[in-house]
Amino acid sequence: MKKFIIALALALFAVNAHANQWTGNVNFLLGVKALESNEWAPVEDHAAFGILVDFRKQEWPVSIAIDFLGSYSEQTELGVKFEGSTSEIDAGVRKIWEVSGTSMRPYIGGGIAFINGEFKEIAGTSISENDNGTGVWLNGGIYWTLGQSFNLGFDLRYSTADVTLFGIEADAGGSYGGLLLGYHW
Repeated sequence: MKKFIIALALALFAVNAHANQWTGNVNFLLGVKALESNEWAPVEDHAAFGILVDFRKQEWPVSIAIDFLGSYSEQTELGVKFEGSTSEIDAGVRKIWEVSGTSMRPYIGGGIAFINGEFKEIAGTSISENDNGTGVWLNGGIYWTLGQSFNLGFDLRYSTADVTLFGIEADAGGSYGGLLLGYHW
């Protein structure tokens, strides 16, 4: 709930910032996340979703980026249900290029990642463990702004942060790929 409130506050900031010579984007991501198979099996392939926010004064060379991401997977093997999930807050910078004469905007970004990972096993009774880690993230992609404000594109991303689950160190980050749909001001 806290993440939703933060994302909503950033979206409201975006609407207000338009009048003050700010520019930016609020994009929704829907895609997949691949975690290390030897650390997260059998739930290493996750459905992923997120909100990617960036904003800057028009004269700044880079945007401030704050991204909120989540992923989830479940699998049943031999009557035992396994669930894996991650949540991630990424903060850093994003460089967006505007290609003259087109609506195309390629970008790259990176910064610090705060990631939570949880692994759950359900076999009659449920046992689970979660942990937080700090690491880094990098992303890149491209979007097209259709009309004045509608973004459509794709994002590729990698993050890494170690967590300890059931006494074993695992990377709760991973490789993302997804489609973007959003608003540009």
